[in-house]
Amino acid sequence: MTVPQEASPPDADRDANAVERHPCPRCTAGPGSPCRARSGAVAGTYHTGRFTKVPRLAKLLRVPTPADRGPGQPWRPGTPVPLALAPDTPTADIRIGYARCSTLTQELQSQLDALAKHGIGRDKVFSEKISTRVRVRPQFEAALALARQIKAHAPHSRVIFTVYEMKRLGRDAAELTALADHLTAHGLVLEMLAGPLPGMYDPSGPGRLLFAFFAAMAETERENIRESALEGLDAAARKGKHGGRPPVITEDMLHTVLRRRANGESVEQIQPDLIIATGKRKGQAPSVASIYRALAEHEKQEAYPEAVAQAHADFAGLHDADDIPRPRRARIRRPDDPLTPEEAELRQRLQDQVLHPDHRPDPGGGSGTTPQTL
Repeated sequence: MTVPQEASPPDADRDANAVERHPCPRCTAGPGSPCRARSGAVAGTYHTGRFTKVPRLAKLLRVPTPADRGPGQPWRPGTPVPLALAPDTPTADIRIGYARCSTLTQELQSQLDALAKHGIGRDKVFSEKISTRVRVRPQFEAALALARQIKAHAPHSRVIFTVYEMKRLGRDAAELTALADHLTAHGLVLEMLAGPLPGMYDPSGPGRLLFAFFAAMAETERENIRESALEGLDAAARKGKHGGRPPVITEDMLHTVLRRRANGESVEQIQPDLIIATGKRKGQAPSVASIYRALAEHEKQEAYPEAVAQAHADFAGLHDADDIPRPRRARIRRPDDPLTPEEAELRQRLQDQVLHPDHRPDPGGGSGTTPQTL
């Protein structure tokens, strides 16, 4: 059972002002006045044909009249609000741009150039490097907030939220659809410069279906990218290549620390003499904490060698546990290696064939017979 939706009390005045911008087709109340009941008093709720003219209230079942309008009191016409501009009246379009990429290694300049070419000033473009998996994106929220503020102060202007392509907004189908509904409810227009749906987003009719379809495609693309990345990491791990930065404490450094500690020196005395060979801290000394962590790991391996060997064996088993056919490993025999029983038997059979070419082995296991010439 669907629970009837009502406007929340804190937003009652804002909703009432939005509704009273339109005349009521049922009670003929003019703009700026509350709806009138048949008894001549102020109606307790606005008539449906009136509040559905406000896009963000169109799906509500009822919008109550605020207390300051005096519901139940004798109806009096209110102060008329300024009439809305005619649809053909030229108004300025105000665009707010947003650019995003997922990682620090990706570049934003191509998106910024496209937004600038579209006539959006740099002061009205919000950009950030953040993944769409992060729910709170500061620059994205700031861009939406600015667009809502501009629309509230300039209701007759068209405020356009512009992005380069759909996946800059996100890759979750439900999230994209909710965002489009949010923009439409606040009177904002969504514009995409590239991708499968370039141009203005139409929230009605076929436009909504196409948007939902391509939003689902964007989510599928993200899942494919994730699966490909995981498969690549797994394939690299099977070859012994693990991601991440190289260890700070190398084997040579660890041996130096162990040797000098055996001579009575402390870690604090050894640390300044160690030099990192690669990475961002190349040429610097490792921290004392890194040395202690390396020593603890070394002690663990020395204390449980069987567990370490078993882990290596399990990893080797994972390397071979797949469906890819591989050639069998060839065994190289040295002259001094002993013969296996199979090899000894094969050697004897070959020698017998060379020494006794007419000899035929008996299928029953006998010594065989030499055929006679007729």
